[in-house]
Amino acid sequence: ERLATLAEYKAKLARWVGDAAAKGAELLVFPEYGAMEYAGAAGDDATSLAASLGAAADAMAEMETAHADLARTHGVHILGASGPCRRNDGSFVNRAKLYAPSGHIGVQDKLMMTPFERDWGITGGSTGGRDLTVFETALGNIGIAICYDSEFPLLVRALCEAGADIILIPSCTEFISGFNRVRTAALARALENGCVTVQSPTIGVAPWSPAVDKNSGAAGIFAPSERGLSDTGVLAEGALNQPQWVHATVDLAHLRHVRTTGEMRNTLDWADQPGAAPLSAHVTHKSLT
Repeated sequence: ERLATLAEYKAKLARWVGDAAAKGAELLVFPEYGAMEYAGAAGDDATSLAASLGAAADAMAEMETAHADLARTHGVHILGASGPCRRNDGSFVNRAKLYAPSGHIGVQDKLMMTPFERDWGITGGSTGGRDLTVFETALGNIGIAICYDSEFPLLVRALCEAGADIILIPSCTEFISGFNRVRTAALARALENGCVTVQSPTIGVAPWSPAVDKNSGAAGIFAPSERGLSDTGVLAEGALNQPQWVHATVDLAHLRHVRTTGEMRNTLDWADQPGAAPLSAHVTHKSLT
């Protein structure tokens, strides 16, 4: 939706976070390019693609403070909605930030650019040193694969080899076909790696925004389809194009046990396939505790 000021967006964020925390949620996942909503407060600049990217980027510092305060206040971990951040050369990356109640903040940039991002001038990001990071949190080890990144198995495999149990997949897709591509990827990555994946899509119509004018999807939380874990691979799934929180409880100890004792051993047997090679060397670790 389009709101008049950043203060109104901060109030909206506080309502959503407060609602989830009140229902017992410990990890909250907002969608890809949800931060483009902040450009709505920029007046006429919101209707120009270049100007709206800049306006959203300019709002990030103020919204970062709001997210960090809410994570601390409610004692929750929050993956904020991703959006454009400027590099030193003036170009943009698509960046997601993970806020811990400790006050620490993790940063993950999207690596694989979609055709529309290439058209926008968004470039594949690097957060310094390595491109991928596993965030060590009080909840467990968390990796982030932003939308299209989740469709590339080696990226998520590298995170899981480096210890990630949970992969967060914020997404933004115009069509139902795009939503289902990411959903299929989320299910496949969970199966391959014995991990939990969380897809959080932007939804709704925003005719004022040249970047996110039409968005389709439904949030979902996925795991390997194994007895005692999930018969379908779906732990929870929301209604299509309905704004809502989707909740699931995950027993990470049981998940790790299934990797070595389950009906199938995809995680262990990965190395037996032709061409497989260790990938975790491409990942850094950051503690958010």
